[in-house]
Amino acid sequence: MSYKFKSICLNFSLLLSFLLLLQPVFSQSNFSVVDDFIDKNRKALGGEVIALVWKDGKVVYRKETSEDFNSKTPVAIGSGGQWLTAALAMIYVDENKLTLDTRVNKLIPILAKYMKGYITLKQSLSHTTGLEGEKTGIGKLAPKLRFESLEEEMDHFAKKKEIVTNPGTEFFYSYVGMDIAGRMMEVVSKKTFDRIVAEKLLRPLKMRNTTFFNDNMSVNPSTSAQTTANDYINFLAMLLNNGTFEGKKILSDKAIEELSKPQFAELPVKYTPKGTEGLHYSFGAWLMEEDAGGKGTVIASPSLGGTWPFIDKKNNYAAILLVQPGSGPDGKEMYTKFKAVIDEALGVK
Repeated sequence: MSYKFKSICLNFSLLLSFLLLLQPVFSQSNFSVVDDFIDKNRKALGGEVIALVWKDGKVVYRKETSEDFNSKTPVAIGSGGQWLTAALAMIYVDENKLTLDTRVNKLIPILAKYMKGYITLKQSLSHTTGLEGEKTGIGKLAPKLRFESLEEEMDHFAKKKEIVTNPGTEFFYSYVGMDIAGRMMEVVSKKTFDRIVAEKLLRPLKMRNTTFFNDNMSVNPSTSAQTTANDYINFLAMLLNNGTFEGKKILSDKAIEELSKPQFAELPVKYTPKGTEGLHYSFGAWLMEEDAGGKGTVIASPSLGGTWPFIDKKNNYAAILLVQPGSGPDGKEMYTKFKAVIDEALGVK
């Protein structure tokens, strides 16, 4: 081998090594702005915060402000669990065990007996049942009464909940519809809600520390979910990846489409939580941003306690801001700032 050829090879090797050293610099995002945001707003967020960002098949950012409150810590997420319930319902639709037009009179006779059997699964998932909801306020959206089962709760709905308007004619955010949907799935499967959500959704997504049992050991599809940041980010990654998680199809493309578009967008709004005014609702989640065709590009399912999980389909990433229950601020101001610094860190718009 000639000296000249050896020299060329050596120079090429040095160049290649230099480029390899530079690769992490170019490929890594600068999340210092996210760190600064969380540190600056830690008190406003309740003191303890967990933040995860998922992109390109992996967690690219993780922030834990305490060893005792970390990505593996189960946290009650309240209404943030409605996204899970809605996804579970769409699995039943995918399996042709339910349709969005299935009426409750076929599955919950007690509601039909009290003239409430005309409500559909779609209306249940989109808070348009027409039944009386809870009084507004963070402490009043959850059921006041404790029920041993969803069947017992349906008996209460049938006898005690007033018919305020015809189903599908008015939006009123409450726990009523999601619990009806949960009971419909129980009847179809002949299994309890906690069992079917574990079998069909949580286990396939490796959400091993997620449950719908609350501290009183009762199950409520609308408000009793407890999860970890590690678990919930798997769910978000699945939605972001068009229903696929680790090569397995969890939800069909059609189901993902339904979960990404506004439902009953033109209806009058009787009640919506603070911070969601003017936003369209899909199934279990709000469309924070929409494209020209009205399809959700940024979708979130916040808890009134301050937890914000969301997916950004435009920029292909998912994130969750998880706080201790009841410690975070109402509304979307903090979420908006949180998302803005993530976008900055990722270099996206």
